[in-house]
Amino acid sequence: MFKITIYILTIIHAICWSSTSYAKGTYLEPEKFLQQVFNNNPPEPKKLWIKKDLKAEIKKILGHNLKALRLRYWDDDTKRAWILEEIGRDKLITVGLVTANGEILEVKVLIFRESRGWEVKYPFFTDQFKGATLVTDNNLDRKIDGITGATLSVNALTKLGRIALLLHKHLDEKK
Repeated sequence: MFKITIYILTIIHAICWSSTSYAKGTYLEPEKFLQQVFNNNPPEPKKLWIKKDLKAEIKKILGHNLKALRLRYWDDDTKRAWILEEIGRDKLITVGLVTANGEILEVKVLIFRESRGWEVKYPFFTDQFKGATLVTDNNLDRKIDGITGATLSVNALTKLGRIALLLHKHLDEKK
């Protein structure tokens, strides 16, 4: 009986361990994301300095200060690519976002470090962001449907979508 119990516990442990390790990982290298976005010819990165007014708007979205003083982005005069990070539950989620004309063209989860919530990587979720724009108070013009068990990851990606559009708008206003 003892051997059967050990065997069953070993199988349960293996199943639980493999499901959490499956969630974590690099789904798409940031460099490959940029290659895809810009047809294998990404422009040189540019820097956006985060000044006081922009920092305050970002804080309203994130609920905390952005630690970076500047953010890199890639712009080929038709679209901009952003690689942004936000904490889901405990760890950073790295997301690639593409914006143009004040709307989101694409969202991809690049690196996921959490043990739960990895379902946000799938197109059934990320496709909800396509065409999204900002409205009052830097909110998205649509509700993003959540995923059971992935609320914090959903919230993180939604915040990053809002920030990418805010940064896009900020650059357009500087022109």
